[in-house]
Amino acid sequence: MEHGQETMTIVDENGVEHVCEVIFTFESEEFGKSYVLYHILGEDDVDEDEEVEIHASAFIPSEDNEDGELLPIEDDKEWEMIEEMLNTFIEEDDEDEE
Repeated sequence: MEHGQETMTIVDENGVEHVCEVIFTFESEEFGKSYVLYHILGEDDVDEDEEVEIHASAFIPSEDNEDGELLPIEDDKEWEMIEEMLNTFIEEDDEDEE
């Protein structure tokens, strides 16, 4: 699992670009896909104690290490796996802060 202060730009269904902070990425052997969890910057101007909306997408990395393709997640089993990964990430992050 990788995480850091990376950003990416996505284009919504209206053609509007949004800069996103990548929370972390990981690969699933079970589903044979890579996933990215991210937060759209500026979408939630919240205090540190409030929750931000986290988005998740499957992605296909490009061969030249540039922009990849984000894909929607439509399978309930994939969502369950992603939620487990996010919960593990949050628990590890909380332990690191202590």
